[in-house]
Amino acid sequence: MPTFLHTADWQLGKPFARVEEESKRALLQQERIEVLRRIGTLARERKAAFVLVAGDLFDSTTPSKSTVAAACSAIKEIGVPVYAIPGNHDHGGVGSVWTQPFFELTRQQLAPNLHLLLEPKPIELDSAILLPCPLLRRHEVTDPTAWLRDPEVTAALPADKPRIVLAHGSIQGFGSQEDDDDSSGGGNGAPTNIANFLDLTRLSASAYDYLALGDWHGMKEITPSAWYAGTPERDRFPKGEGNLPGHVLCVTVERGAAPVVEPVVTARFGWHHIAQDFQDDADVEACATRVEELLAGRSGADLLRLELSGRLGMDAMTRLETLLELWQSRLLRLKLANDTRLAPSDAEVEALTRRTTDPLISRVATRLVALTRGADENAAAVARVALRELHANLAGPSQTLS
Repeated sequence: MPTFLHTADWQLGKPFARVEEESKRALLQQERIEVLRRIGTLARERKAAFVLVAGDLFDSTTPSKSTVAAACSAIKEIGVPVYAIPGNHDHGGVGSVWTQPFFELTRQQLAPNLHLLLEPKPIELDSAILLPCPLLRRHEVTDPTAWLRDPEVTAALPADKPRIVLAHGSIQGFGSQEDDDDSSGGGNGAPTNIANFLDLTRLSASAYDYLALGDWHGMKEITPSAWYAGTPERDRFPKGEGNLPGHVLCVTVERGAAPVVEPVVTARFGWHHIAQDFQDDADVEACATRVEELLAGRSGADLLRLELSGRLGMDAMTRLETLLELWQSRLLRLKLANDTRLAPSDAEVEALTRRTTDPLISRVATRLVALTRGADENAAAVARVALRELHANLAGPSQTLS
């Protein structure tokens, strides 16, 4: 009755191209290596017999040599055998990383405990049978698990050892997410495409004891014996319900019995999503409170997708821009969609249009206010900018960061 760790979608070498600052991209890339050390600690704590990686160990078929070396060094520290299949990102086709002499030499020197399963055939271990379904192309048009439907395959397996399937691909209702945060694929009730489609309904439930799945980046129970582990370190913003990345699964399995599956949190970085509709100026501070609660005093450990809408007065808009500048510096990435419109308060309008000591400014401000309320949206947009500039110049130095 072995205990093992199920993980997937490490995607080492992921470029995080949408993160603007190089130093911040480097932090995200390095953390994908560091999480392997946390996996090693977990393997030792749980006395895991081995670790299974259900595809996409690397982000591409041609990772850099430094990425390969860093990966192998971290895998060696895991301290137990690590069995991996190629996924769609690092498929096992001709010219892939797995066939390169540099990789094999590095693996031998730094990670002799790493075993690549590049053929669909049973692998007998001391305590279990592994049934790998590797992807040898980025997009397989046939079901990678089809070979397991052959009765002769199951008939030849030892009767007493638990049988563990490793597969990488989509099932009905779930599919891979090709992009870190801008795609809409995955978790929307239908496969994103027919490639790498895993038809688990055609596998005999009694023939296999656990299906270790990869490709979906969130942890997900499909059946009590079939799970997506998800990526152990988050790599995209939340997408709907049931998307729980940042875990490794600790699994205990025996032949003919339901597996015991325990999700364990392994992620360090936070990927957050906040939508704020400003109904009045006080909502700026409410938004600030929501962001600060998520960041919990951290810097350089979070990414935020922030969607803003509604209307704010000029002072509140200035305060918001100050906060955005502060958050930009603290976050690894601020993905901002800001549709907030300027709507000066009655007091702000009166302060500009009724300046008895400066009638010229009053006339200019009155004209700008009229333009902001006119039908010409282009003129209104320009007028709003001008009105804010006028207000800022008259108000004195802008608010300081706080």
